[in-house]
Amino acid sequence: MTTRPPLARSIPFWVLLVGSVATTAVGAWLVSDRLGIMTATLNDGTATGVEVYVGQSVAVLGAILIGAGVIGILLALTVAAAASLRPHAVTAPPVYVAPDTATPTGPADVADEPVTTAPSADAADLDDAARDGDAAGATDAGEAPAADDANLEKTSTSR
Repeated sequence: MTTRPPLARSIPFWVLLVGSVATTAVGAWLVSDRLGIMTATLNDGTATGVEVYVGQSVAVLGAILIGAGVIGILLALTVAAAASLRPHAVTAPPVYVAPDTATPTGPADVADEPVTTAPSADAADLDDAARDGDAAGATDAGEAPAADDANLEKTSTSR
């Protein structure tokens, strides 16, 4: 899932807004300048065809630029309003996970690790059981003594 940057960091949005404001400003300057020149020369009686007829065309071009700039500004405001309605992705801070060193990573690591076995009875516990004459005690070195209360105490305290 990708997240979009906020509108404040969106380059196309800022190009639209700045371009629209600049277009509106240039259009307003053209209309103001040409209409001012036409008014002054027509009132003086010194107006020429270039000032009157070309001035009208340039004033119309300025009016078109004003309209396009206003539409661009309204479009930028609409985009800003729509972006504020869009849900933002909530990002959690990154969580540090410690590497798991207990699991082997390859065949070389498996051979290096010590072999662990299930807990078994100690030799001292086996000797004690044999001396006590416990019939259910350890008869073989691989068997654990029977679990009676005295034997259970000895094994639990020796570890």
